[in-house]
Amino acid sequence: MYRLDSEQLVSAPPNEVFAFFGQPENLARITPTWLGFRILTPAPVPMHQGAMIDYLITLGPLPTRWRTLITKYDPPHCFVDEQLSGPYSFWHHTHRFEPAGHGTRIVDEIRYLLPFGPLGKLVHAVAVRRQLEGIFAHRRKVIARQFPGSILAPVP
Repeated sequence: MYRLDSEQLVSAPPNEVFAFFGQPENLARITPTWLGFRILTPAPVPMHQGAMIDYLITLGPLPTRWRTLITKYDPPHCFVDEQLSGPYSFWHHTHRFEPAGHGTRIVDEIRYLLPFGPLGKLVHAVAVRRQLEGIFAHRRKVIARQFPGSILAPVP
């Protein structure tokens, strides 16, 4: 099982930050363009526990469908999305929004597995880990612009 953690402080209250992340349409705004990300589920996508959302991403030359299920939805504190089908053999992403001074600490905890056993481990070491870190670095930049006065660097 692999794990990726990302944290960022933003200068907005948790309810405002959660509202931004609670609109799946905003995921396209915070995802790098090189992923060719598109939401296939017709907008507006109502967020709630049990919601299913379909996406299309491009991994290399291959368009890949991805379906997630919202398995926990607790505004303005957290929500969890889990992959039902897609490029990973397992994907569990917890989004937490914690009060921090006059703002919010955004915490992303991702646990994931790749398919193909030893080949998946090699692909992870060569490309996937770096790709995921790049995606979350891009998100931090976009989120810092979305919430002016936020801290761009990850929280230690």
